[in-house]
Amino acid sequence: MNYRIIFRVVGRILMAVAAFMLPAMIISFCYGEMLPGYAFLGTIVASGLCGFLLSKIKQKSRNFYAREGFVTVGLAWIVVSLFGALPFFFSGEIPNFVDALFETVSGFTTTGASILPNVEAMSHGLLYWRSFTHWLGGMGVLVFVLALGPVAGGELGDSLHLLRAESPGPQVSKLVPRMQRTAKILYGIYIVLTLIQVVLLLIGRMPVLDAVTTTFGTAGTGGFSIRANSLGAYSPYCQTVTTVFMILFGVNFSLYYLLLMREVRAVLRSEELRLYLITIFAATLIITLNILSAYGSFGEAFHHAIFQVASIITTTGFATADFNAWPELSRAILLLLMFMGACAGSTGGGLKVSRVLLAFKSARRSVHRTLRPNSVKLVHMDGELVEDSTVSEVQSYFLIYFFIMAFSVLIVSLDNFSFETSFSAVAACLNNVGPGLDVVGPTGNFASLSLLSKLVLIFDMLLGRLELYPILILFAPAVWKK
Repeated sequence: MNYRIIFRVVGRILMAVAAFMLPAMIISFCYGEMLPGYAFLGTIVASGLCGFLLSKIKQKSRNFYAREGFVTVGLAWIVVSLFGALPFFFSGEIPNFVDALFETVSGFTTTGASILPNVEAMSHGLLYWRSFTHWLGGMGVLVFVLALGPVAGGELGDSLHLLRAESPGPQVSKLVPRMQRTAKILYGIYIVLTLIQVVLLLIGRMPVLDAVTTTFGTAGTGGFSIRANSLGAYSPYCQTVTTVFMILFGVNFSLYYLLLMREVRAVLRSEELRLYLITIFAATLIITLNILSAYGSFGEAFHHAIFQVASIITTTGFATADFNAWPELSRAILLLLMFMGACAGSTGGGLKVSRVLLAFKSARRSVHRTLRPNSVKLVHMDGELVEDSTVSEVQSYFLIYFFIMAFSVLIVSLDNFSFETSFSAVAACLNNVGPGLDVVGPTGNFASLSLLSKLVLIFDMLLGRLELYPILILFAPAVWKK
């Protein structure tokens, strides 16, 4: 294990986080919020200093393999979350550090689960930072630093291991030969879509801070809002704009690159994209008909249905209505969408549409082989052959995923809430959705859960965002051997 190069990368990440806190500190002082401002200042100094010292560690070897990549990503996200929680804790606005860590991890992992009973009572600087963690965590902190330059001062040979470990989805490939160029393309698309949404929300007369923070939550598919009733506080126009962009940010960003390269046919061949859009349409139509009696017209029911479907399948977590009060069929559909999630290579969470599609094709092949043992049945995706090793990896991922979920539900159940609360809380955190059902529904929060449950859910949020392995690998003794 090349510890020195890992510490250097984590140091660069910490310095980047210190820089990202500067706007939040400035906003705090501009609004006369001195205590939060000084909380940011202290955190910036601590994070910057620790990052600087770590980045100056001299390395003895340039060896950097997949093992180092996973460990670096896992450690970096844990360290960033710990430092990111300090402004909430130092300011006293979240006096319990575990609660502050829960809110921060929920932000960076783009989950959107909150322990705040009254979000509107929080200071402006902390509200900005809380939402900005969504934007930063959506595409990934390491991807951003990689876009700026080689993450280890030009001495790191294979940055693809970092991108693969941090980017959501079954597999990550380079869009162009150079990894730094790939990271720049991804973040370029991300920034352009972000700016377009901010402009459209401002046209809808949404206040500037509201427009920026709402866009951060949409782009990162996180769902933190600075209003107590989430997107229900804004006009139907702003809600519609947010709906469209939630769906856009749930698409594989590689497809946007293909569109820029005018490879339209390659985009149309994407089976994942087709299933993603068909699922949104079908779920919206069923829920619209199911909740029609609760609303004045088909148009109003459709408006709330498509918003909530887009919010849940992309694991954003915004709400325009209390879907906890919707009929059982609609709630069941939304719960299933939590698990499915968005496309691989997007900022969304969940199992990912591509994994669900591969699992279905693998199951169909197994049935075919049972009926015709001597036949040869291969799995294809987008017209290309999928290796058996990839199918096996997807099956292993499902097995580990559901084992972790079952264990987490058992631990959270010790709080003696309803099974609906315990199950949906774990599902919402492990899939990085945010709101669950019952106590942790869109009008509730996670504050009433015990300390143990919050720690388990923090662990689940990190597992979900990093696709299990970068966190689990930290607990494997063999990984730490030289």
